[in-house]
This record gives sequence, C-alpha cells and structure tokens, in this order.
Amino acid sequence: MSLILLGLTIRIGKSVLGYYIPLEAWQKNIGISGSLIVGPFLWFYGIVLFQRSTTLTKSHYLHLLPFFLFALLLSFIPSNGDFETFWNYGLVVFHLAIYLVVSWFTLVRRDSQIPSKRSKWYRNILIGVTFIWIYYLGNFLNLKSHYIWGPIFYSFLIYAFTYLFLNRENFDLEKYENSSLDKDGSMALFKSIQKLFEKENLFLEPTISLSTLSDRLSKSSKEVSQSINENAQQNFREFVNKYRIEKAKALLVDLGRKDAKMATVAYDSGFGTVTAFNVAFKKSTGLTPSSYQKENISN
Repeated sequence: MSLILLGLTIRIGKSVLGYYIPLEAWQKNIGISGSLIVGPFLWFYGIVLFQRSTTLTKSHYLHLLPFFLFALLLSFIPSNGDFETFWNYGLVVFHLAIYLVVSWFTLVRRDSQIPSKRSKWYRNILIGVTFIWIYYLGNFLNLKSHYIWGPIFYSFLIYAFTYLFLNRENFDLEKYENSSLDKDGSMALFKSIQKLFEKENLFLEPTISLSTLSDRLSKSSKEVSQSINENAQQNFREFVNKYRIEKAKALLVDLGRKDAKMATVAYDSGFGTVTAFNVAFKKSTGLTPSSYQKENISN
C-alpha cells in the first residue's frame, strides 16, 4: 500500500509543482514515472490481500521493468509538448489503465471468496485510483480545466486512508492474515453466535468471555473473534454490550419496572457493575440510563 501511495505522490507532486513553476523535461518525467509504479503495485496489493500471502514470485517483479527503463531514460524521453511527448504520456496513461482493469477483474473474481471488509477496502482503493486515472486521461485529452482536480482529489484520498489507518481498531486487515476461516465459514460461525445470543440469551451471563463462547461453539477464540469482527464490524466486548444495552432499553421502558433501581437494570441486562452499565449505555445512546428512561416513558 505504501508503494502505491509513493507512486501517486511522485505523480501528483509533479502536477502540483508544474501548475505553479516551470519544470525541466527530466523533472516532468520523474513525476510521470510514478504512474508506472502505481499500476503494478496496485495489482500486487490485491494479490497479497486475497491470497493472504506476503510473497510474490520473481515473475511478478518483471512488471516493474517499464518503470526502471523509464527511469534510466529520463533525460532522453521528450517532455516538451510535442508529438512524441503526447504519445509517451499516452502510453503511461494506457499502462495504468491496463493494471486498473486487471485489478478490478481480480476483485470481481475473488469478491465472493474473501471477507467483506477486505473486499471493501481494496474496492475503495481502486475507486480512488480510478478517479485519479480519469483525471490524467482528461489531461491527456487536453481538458486543461480539470488539471488541478487531480491534486485536490489525491489530497482527499490521503486524508481518507489516513483516517482509516488511525482508526485501526475498526479496520484490521492483517490480524487474521493466516486464518483458515473463509468468508462463508465466517458467516456460518457468526450465525451460530447470534443464535446463542438471541435464543439462549448468553449475553446475560456477567462472566461471558471470548474463551467461554469459543468453548460453547467448539471453535478457537481467534476464529470467533474474526467472525464477529468481519460480520458485525465490532470487537467481542462491543458485540456483547450491544445485546445487553438492547435488553436494558426494554427494561427501562417497562412500566412494571419503572421504579426499579438502576443497579437492578444493570445486573438484569448482564452487566457486572453499574459503572460499566452507565459507560456502555451512554456511549451507545448518548444518554444516561435514567435520562433515556425519562424521555421514553414520558413519550
């Protein structure tokens, strides 16, 4: 992923500098060479994500040959707006287009076999790079009015990716890199977990833990955690608390229990302490349990 961003940075950097100051031909070519990095590594990244392997064959690296040849010939490749420049630039745009098509095909072919989070992440990357490619295609076709939109869109893309990485607790692709649990198996396991929670009210057990749930399902803790993360986009504690809070909401608006103490509601919802109950409830609803009760009973 970092090499994809490096290639885009080199390419977009040239666009930004070229927009404000004149560049030498070789300097322009350095920027254009960035596109020759993006395509292959975009495809490589998809392979690594979907095959859950960090190794590539030697033949894969042959796809970097155009970049190295271009880099070696920086001073000789024309970049002065003439006919040769037009076609050299066009070949670079076409080069990226080929890898975008291959990458999209890789995603579509494997989409049903991989976890949804992994698939969505790669799809978002492809969408972002595709928009940047469309911008450069417009530039190739001499649509000058769109020239600055590439850097603007790239900046937005970087902020979006940075946000996702900083919130890694909700986005963890590598955590289950070596897991044997595929998308179908993950979903089947998740349905079994839901059944235990919805039919047997397992969440009401104050001491419920990932290990005890795993034992009930005869699965490893890692597989249970993976299933919850991938299908509910929550960690184990958040998943349990979601059920407990829904139970607490029902108890709080039950007119027959309106005079019950909050401690009683907390324990009857599966929480071990009133403090844990208050914190989880406020985080989920934005209200304290007593405020929620007042609002809903009065209505």
